[in-house]
Amino acid sequence: MGLGGCIILIAVGAILTFATDWKMEGFNVTVAGLVMMAVGLIGVAAFTSIARRRRAVVPPVAQTVVDPEQERRGY
Repeated sequence: MGLGGCIILIAVGAILTFATDWKMEGFNVTVAGLVMMAVGLIGVAAFTSIARRRRAVVPPVAQTVVDPEQERRGY
């Protein structure tokens, strides 16, 4: 699940928790929304920690300067 899926989970969970007043027998919509938001937040945290490890900073390599005179002599 990527970052977009996690954000969708958070949004749908927030809608279920705060914007609905559905009453269902045996199913609490508010708790389901809270669970979805929690799973989305855990997913965002996991995604960002994995993405941070992927971005390894590599120092720039200095260019090698070749002197044509030394190259001609075979040094």
